[in-house]
Amino acid sequence: MPGMDHGEAPGGDAPGAADTNGPAPTEAMLSAARGPYQVTSTRGNGTGFASGTVYTPTDQSLGRMGAVVVVPGFTAPESAIQWWGPRIASYGFVVMTISTNTVLDFPPARAQQQNAAFRWLTTQSPAANRIDPNRLAAAGWSMGGGGSLDAARSNPAIKVVVPMAPWNPGSTYRYDKPTFILSCASDSIAANGSNSNIFYGSLTGEKAQLTIPGSHFCPTTPNAAAARYVVAWLKRFLDDDTRYSSFVCTPRANYRNTCPV
Repeated sequence: MPGMDHGEAPGGDAPGAADTNGPAPTEAMLSAARGPYQVTSTRGNGTGFASGTVYTPTDQSLGRMGAVVVVPGFTAPESAIQWWGPRIASYGFVVMTISTNTVLDFPPARAQQQNAAFRWLTTQSPAANRIDPNRLAAAGWSMGGGGSLDAARSNPAIKVVVPMAPWNPGSTYRYDKPTFILSCASDSIAANGSNSNIFYGSLTGEKAQLTIPGSHFCPTTPNAAAARYVVAWLKRFLDDDTRYSSFVCTPRANYRNTCPV
């Protein structure tokens, strides 16, 4: 089981990296409460999920961006994971945080609702013309994290998965989509030994697991270390920006991965 990360990821540009996806990454930029882009938000209601908030960078020069849908956990409202919306969007993504049809929905139902949110977001939302519909990332906390892992099985447009303290015991995910797992060191609800660690071991592609201090609720409050890695993983694998490789592909204390620098 990985330990707790107190170190800093190396900075600097990857050799030959392009600069078409925004400013060159630095440790300070990734650790900031907001990224380089201003963000606007709007409420959205589609079919197949309850409702949500869409966060969109205002900079029109970004063209079509990757999109992320974040799903909350069992009994939790959208507000439990809402801080991730503006945080991720400010680095050049369209992000939607959603509510589920009922707070008691299990991972399979959350996966269906996440895919419904993607359909609405990429075709009917006010941000639809800003999104590359083939460049999607599924994220979620607890049963929302288990649902995100499930959603990636059935939706080929989901290229990256970011489960946070994911709960779905007994499941394995033998696919090769780049997956970043955020784990909580003292999680007694989605225990890492029967959830995160099992999921990590089953994945066949680029993957990483960061364990940070805290209980099962560690992803529900702003955390600079967690956000730094999540954003860098999305920039590296959803935007295919190799300048972020050094931030996510170097093994460190409490952080393991299989991707090459």
